[in-house]
Amino acid sequence: MNQHIERQATRRGLRFTLNGALWTLQVLFGFFFAGSGFGKVLLYDDALYAAAPRAVAWYAAVPQPLIVFIGVVEVLGGIGLVLPAMTGVRPKLTPLAAAGLTLTMILAAGFHVVRGEYDLVPATVVLGGVSAFVAVGRWKLRPVAPGAVTTAHVVRSVAVLGALALLVFAPTWYTMTNVHF
Repeated sequence: MNQHIERQATRRGLRFTLNGALWTLQVLFGFFFAGSGFGKVLLYDDALYAAAPRAVAWYAAVPQPLIVFIGVVEVLGGIGLVLPAMTGVRPKLTPLAAAGLTLTMILAAGFHVVRGEYDLVPATVVLGGVSAFVAVGRWKLRPVAPGAVTTAHVVRSVAVLGALALLVFAPTWYTMTNVHF
């Protein structure tokens, strides 16, 4: 029965592969981390930082430079989930970015436990778990081979960065600078 379903799915182009799952997770979580981090980076502005605890309670417990640093780590980690593997330039940076994001989420989960914010722990555990899966997947199971920089890779990379700017960074910037919490 399972072979029949697999054959039907393969004929329709719906074949599930580990590589496809990793790419899907890399792009989705890369955009998520980059966007989440960018919102934290914007808190370098004193006025935004002063208003931030009304939207996110834990910001009041963390110094402004640390929040901005966490944001930079998340932006670079999010971009690192996608671009090195996509371009073939230093693709080993992708599992390292995923491992760094895993560590960030482990620390975030511990922080929330210490503060008694148990409702925030499941999200950080899921984010850390997916990051760990990508790290292991791209390091051991389905690594991306290094390759030459080609025009197609550069165009795709610019398209990804453009999509990040238009779909993630611009709306985040607009919301944080124009919506009053």
